[in-house]
Amino acid sequence: MADRPPADAAAEERACLGTELAHWTAAAAALRDLDTLAAPEAWARLESYLGQSVRSSLTGTITRLGQQADRVRFDLDAAQDAADLARVRRGLLALRHRYVKVETVVAFFADAVATRATPRLGAALRGLDELAVDSMDRVLRPLGIEAPPVLTYLDKGLGASILRSGARLWDASLSPVAAIKVTHHNLWQPTSLVHETGHQVAHLTGWDAELAAALHDVLRPVAPMAARWWRDWAGEVAADVYAFALLGFAPLPALATVVDGGTPAVFRMLPGDPHPFGWIRVQFNAALCRSWFGGSLGPDGPGLGPPAPAGPRRAGGGRGGGTDPAPAGGDRRHLHPAAHARLRGPAAVGAGRPAPGQPGRPGLARPLRRPGAAHVELPATAGADADPRVDRPGRRPRHRGPAGRPGPAACRDLAAPPRRRTNGGRMTRRRTFHPTSPIDREDTDDVGH
Repeated sequence: MADRPPADAAAEERACLGTELAHWTAAAAALRDLDTLAAPEAWARLESYLGQSVRSSLTGTITRLGQQADRVRFDLDAAQDAADLARVRRGLLALRHRYVKVETVVAFFADAVATRATPRLGAALRGLDELAVDSMDRVLRPLGIEAPPVLTYLDKGLGASILRSGARLWDASLSPVAAIKVTHHNLWQPTSLVHETGHQVAHLTGWDAELAAALHDVLRPVAPMAARWWRDWAGEVAADVYAFALLGFAPLPALATVVDGGTPAVFRMLPGDPHPFGWIRVQFNAALCRSWFGGSLGPDGPGLGPPAPAGPRRAGGGRGGGTDPAPAGGDRRHLHPAAHARLRGPAAVGAGRPAPGQPGRPGLARPLRRPGAAHVELPATAGADADPRVDRPGRRPRHRGPAGRPGPAACRDLAAPPRRRTNGGRMTRRRTFHPTSPIDREDTDDVGH
């Protein structure tokens, strides 16, 4: 069969390009009707300034997509030869690629708004919007920084997340609001909301980098490995401290509920994960409560339960083991040295050494409640002497450094992520942490505070 004439081949290519271009142009135009993606009632349950900000941003993004389609149409109409048609095809593929990204942005915000379809849920989320802005305004206003608008939305999963205001979206545009995910199980106990606004505040003030440097400088002389870990965890430490400063001890039981799990889960450390592993994160937040409220962390809350009975600690530091003498007058704040406020206590635990404190007392508190079996296995004291991963039967002996402190081998036991073995005994590949979107999620499994 004879080859087709070049003119026929060019005409066929032009027709194919025109058909596909018409498809993507119509698809881009369909995105302009935002009321087909989320009901008008859901949009109406946004504060006026918030709805206008989101709709204006999405409309601008869709308009720019339509303008790109118009440029491809102009190039197609002006094409004269095969080289011009090839250039049009590259432009068409770029338009297709950009459409997918714009659609992702529009669908994300439309789905978030659509969770307000029912009056009761819409009213609850509207209230959370205001609470989130107010929590940021308390810190940002004295600094002369305007708090960004917040769009809360309901979604499945264990942990909350935030898409920060000003973050680069999938299509390279900037997020007009801070979009905060609230989970079903914590909708009526939304302490994680303030943790997420803490991420936004730390970003706007540059606190993360400052805290990371401070943690590293303080810990490096005594525990270089722990210094590196806590430097990487600075973003989550900042958000946890922010939530504690505004809400007190309320976030602690919610955090313990979310990060609970079996022993391998609560001690799992994923390379690149910005979150402290579950056990030490709960201990760190408990230490914050003890450093401020004092007293025991019992079922009545920090400092609200009866004072601990006087008496020496029992040898071994077991669960029923001893307590410190209660100070006269019931004021127990002096039992918590200033080192705890400087985050040294929790950091030292991460290094595999006992937390600083008075002799014979635990360096960190147990959580307010023990949600599962994983916490039942943990002794009352913190540090290498109490860590089940170090003294578990069958594990190699700890290497001691000067003054009885754990040496590098013990630190490696605490810092190394758990490895998974196949039935044949060979090592499998370790899990790694890979962020997949501009959303700051609480973990790869969407588990967090």
